[in-house]
Amino acid sequence: MQRFDGNPYCKVPIRNVEAINFRKAKVICMSMEINNTNSGVTSQIMDLKTSTPGVTRKEEIKTGFKNTNDYSKYLQEKYSYMNTGKTSMQGVPVTVSVSGAFLKKCMDNPEKAAYLEENLAAIPECIKRSVEYTKTMPGSPVMTYCNVSFDENGNITMTSGCTNDPDGKIARENAQRKAQEKKAAEEKAAKRRAEKKEAEEKIAEKRAEKAAESAGKFELTFTGSSVESITQIMTERMMSGNTSTAMISGFDMKV
Repeated sequence: MQRFDGNPYCKVPIRNVEAINFRKAKVICMSMEINNTNSGVTSQIMDLKTSTPGVTRKEEIKTGFKNTNDYSKYLQEKYSYMNTGKTSMQGVPVTVSVSGAFLKKCMDNPEKAAYLEENLAAIPECIKRSVEYTKTMPGSPVMTYCNVSFDENGNITMTSGCTNDPDGKIARENAQRKAQEKKAAEEKAAKRRAEKKEAEEKIAEKRAEKAAESAGKFELTFTGSSVESITQIMTERMMSGNTSTAMISGFDMKV
């Protein structure tokens, strides 16, 4: 079995979703008074350890219950947070669960029962110290929840979560910043598309202007042995109006 104590075990830092297994400890009964009742339940006064090193306290420990339901009711009268779902400690949602198998072991075993009650009693102080310690961690986080569980062998696991943004302010600011970055990226992309479209339109416009300027124009080139023969051929061709073969710029005709 492992001990869940306010001191020194609660000095372990509580981190987000981290299971903490505590050291094994044996409950030492410093004194004992046994009272038998007609129901078969045995009452014993036992010295239990406290969160202060070296200091014990006397506590009435009852065993001999007929079933775990009766035993659970007895424990819940003393430790209302046991197996009752979420409760609040130091403003933090806390769940304390004890395995039915371990309850069965404790209800007829004074030493195990004392161990269980010793640790159940220590939980509020441990939660308090854990909450205070969490605030001293980098970023000054706060504890958001804590779960304490006893398994079938009495081993204790404590799981807690913390955040440095309890009111969601940082999350909202991050979301706003992300939205602004997305908007800026979209605007930049839209600007690039517009600039590209404008450049393409200018190129198309220049091509159209060049095509319009060259429309109906042609160039004839005649090569011959004398100016007279070249002139005659060119004149005849121009007068005949047959320029279909001259629509290609740089047409070359040798004579």
